[in-house]
Amino acid sequence: MSIYLGNLNVNEIENRAGITFPKELKEYMIPRKQDNASNISKGKWHCFDIPFLLVCGDIETATKIHSYLKDFSSDFKESLNISITK
Repeated sequence: MSIYLGNLNVNEIENRAGITFPKELKEYMIPRKQDNASNISKGKWHCFDIPFLLVCGDIETATKIHSYLKDFSSDFKESLNISITK
């Protein structure tokens, strides 16, 4: 059994990662944040603090966010994992 804690917003993710997201990524992510961590909906995401994990509701959302972040991966203070729900 895993325990997941936190409900990070985009600014909190940036602070934790130590980078500034591109404006286009912020504009994409902000309206798609799902506060409830259960059953992340298609087109939505939820970010946990412990572990530092961004869960997306579908592969398209995960791929879109990853495509923006992959070029910054070496600048992250710590790893941010991205996953999708079942």
